Amino acid sequence: MATGYVERRLAAVLAADVAGYSRLMGADEVGTLSVLKAVRGELVDPEIAEHKGRIVKTTGDGMLVEFASSVDAVTCAIAIQRRMAERAASTADSQLRYRIGINIGDIIIDADDIFGDGVNIAARLEGIAEPGGVCISSSAYEQVRGKVNADFVDLGELSLKNICRPTRAYAVSPTESPDRKASTPVSAPRLSVVVLPFTNFGGDPAHEHFVDGLTESLTTDLSRINGSLVIARNTAFTFKGKSVDVKALGRELNVRYA
Repeated sequence: MATGYVERRLAAVLAADVAGYSRLMGADEVGTLSVLKAVRGELVDPEIAEHKGRIVKTTGDGMLVEFASSVDAVTCAIAIQRRMAERAASTADSQLRYRIGINIGDIIIDADDIFGDGVNIAARLEGIAEPGGVCISSSAYEQVRGKVNADFVDLGELSLKNICRPTRAYAVSPTESPDRKASTPVSAPRLSVVVLPFTNFGGDPAHEHFVDGLTESLTTDLSRINGSLVIARNTAFTFKGKSVDVKALGRELNVRYA
């Protein structure tokens, strides 16, 4: 077991990628690369620099960025998505839409690269963000609420792939003006689900743990699907044994399926 010193620091981590990038490349490889290069050079990279971010690495359509400030990270993400939407409305060539995830956590430093759960959670949140959207962890939310011009939709506790603990997440809804503040709510991601506890119809208490185990296994398996948003078992089990209005529950938890 290695016992050497490991450099760590607390940071705001932003992970971003282009939604549907493989499809766009398949349809027009040269054109997609050209637009991506233009978007990065004219819009994304300047916003990151303006908000004091450090681009750690890029991977094709994706990027990992480190910020010293959570407010800078979230305001940068909002600015990027707003400018991307404006660009899409004014040009015929732009179908690119970023998905962005942000987390605040302890990260491991290795030369110019960063690792650890603080990074992994940001990447998982990016995967559940809507195209053109921003999804942040509760640790980021606690730091930025009341400090950025945005509303936040609580997505509940989520089971994220390869993350051992449930993570509470929030979708960011930028506030444009007082008239539009309560306009369109943030919609649930396409594959968003809560697995409600199964009922032990036999009534034998000895079978109860098998029934609960089925609920937990299904929750875990669904959370492994890329881009899925699965409400954590702890939240789901608060409804065990209760009569539930599924439509109302879907609205409460901001999920499409229950």
